[in-house]
Amino acid sequence: VQLQASGGGLVQAGGTLRLSCVASGRTFSDSVMGWFRQAPGKAREFVAAISWSGSMTFYSDSVKGRFTISRDSAKNTQYLQMNSLRLEGTAVYYCSADSRRRTTYGEHEYRRGGLYDYWGQGTQVTVSS
Repeated sequence: VQLQASGGGLVQAGGTLRLSCVASGRTFSDSVMGWFRQAPGKAREFVAAISWSGSMTFYSDSVKGRFTISRDSAKNTQYLQMNSLRLEGTAVYYCSADSRRRTTYGEHEYRRGGLYDYWGQGTQVTVSS
C-alpha cells in the first residue's frame, strides 16, 4: 500500500496550492483520509480529514475557511485545496488513510494521528512573504 502526495511548492503569502494524494495497493474509497503537516522544529499537527462517506469534513482552527479537503473515490485520491496561504503554512504536508472501512468516529478521533495507519511521504509547502 502506498500513498503518494504531490502538489507542494513555493507560493507567496495569499496564494493557493492544491495538494493531491493518490493511493495504490488497496482501495480507500470508503475509509477516512486526512492531511497533517509538520513545520521545522515543531510537532506534526492535524490539518483536515474527511469521513469515509465524504459527508463530513474536519479542519483545524488555523485552516478552517481557507482549506478544503475532498476526495475522488473513483480515483482513490484525496485533495487539499489551500487558499489564502499564510507564512505559518510552511511545512511538510502528509496525507494519511485509515485501514478500517466504513467506520465513523467521534470528531476528536479524526484529529488524532494515531487513527491513521497509512502515511504518504510528504510534500513540501513553502509560503514566502
